[in-house]
Amino acid sequence: MSHFRQRKEKNCLNCGTTVIGMYCHNCGQENIEPEESFWHLITHFFEDITHFDGNFFTTLRVLLFRPGFLTREYINGRRSSYLNPIRMYLFTSFIFFLVFFSIYKITEKEISLSPNIENTERIEKMSQKEFDEYTSTLNKGEPMTREKYKNYIDSVNRTGGIHFSNYIYKNKMEYDSLLANGIKKDNWIKRKLTYKEIAINEKYGKDHKKFSNVFLEILMHSFPQMLFVSLPFAAFFLKLLYFRNKKFYYVSHAIFAIHLYIFLFIVMLIMAGVDELQDYTHWSKVGSINVLLTVTIFFYLYKAMRNFYQQRRAKTILKYFLFLFSFFLLILFLLVVVVFASIFQV
Repeated sequence: MSHFRQRKEKNCLNCGTTVIGMYCHNCGQENIEPEESFWHLITHFFEDITHFDGNFFTTLRVLLFRPGFLTREYINGRRSSYLNPIRMYLFTSFIFFLVFFSIYKITEKEISLSPNIENTERIEKMSQKEFDEYTSTLNKGEPMTREKYKNYIDSVNRTGGIHFSNYIYKNKMEYDSLLANGIKKDNWIKRKLTYKEIAINEKYGKDHKKFSNVFLEILMHSFPQMLFVSLPFAAFFLKLLYFRNKKFYYVSHAIFAIHLYIFLFIVMLIMAGVDELQDYTHWSKVGSINVLLTVTIFFYLYKAMRNFYQQRRAKTILKYFLFLFSFFLLILFLLVVVVFASIFQV
């Protein structure tokens, strides 16, 4: 029920129909005064999103403490007592990413994409065997002589910049010339990466830190899209695992996946809070809470599958590990795609 003041007039402001009671029987609009305060706008926003008339907290309690039960209730048609799963997903994901991007910011972090060139003193102390092993990682498996390594370091320091291979091209013209003369025979992917490498170096020069910050910023903001894309695939994996059970349609598995993701958002919010508490208090034992929460996520998934699909324990365990393996490969694939996409957005 709305907390806004009811109008004395009985004509619906939306369609003009005479209103009998609180709501127009023709269009459904509530007969309330159109003027409202800023506070009313804010409270109306949260009521629309979460149904703070009890549905949100009821849904939250059931979701957290009765794995799989909420999805079964939804599939069985018992929905009026609970918040719509899509609405709850949007709300919890919005809160999660709002907090996530507020806490985990890219500041002065630097990830060098150059080969691991360490200080001269450490290199000089290496035995010949250690030196050969180290330089072979920089030279396509072939160890360098110390003179060649010195020239290599001088070349890198002189040229600077970011590179994904052992050679930094001065410009696109130099690389195109090597391709045209058949000296370089790179495939399409290698050529695209090299062109991007040249463009990055022209833009950022030797400023590795600036490039790293921009790259990580783009990568972090791709995280929501990656999770969103992974959701329908997670439902598809569940559909494959339970294809013999005809009473579960793809939508059933999608609702299960949505409820699972909502639980993940909530737990990850708690984990972010624990990280902040540990940074503030410097209590090392606080970090063990996140270990426990991580275990809880895996246990919750098993219990949710067991309660929702209601198969025997042995079958559930087998499908549980198959789902985890498939989901891990999916996230790994999406992560590779996101990393490459982030590089080409820099």
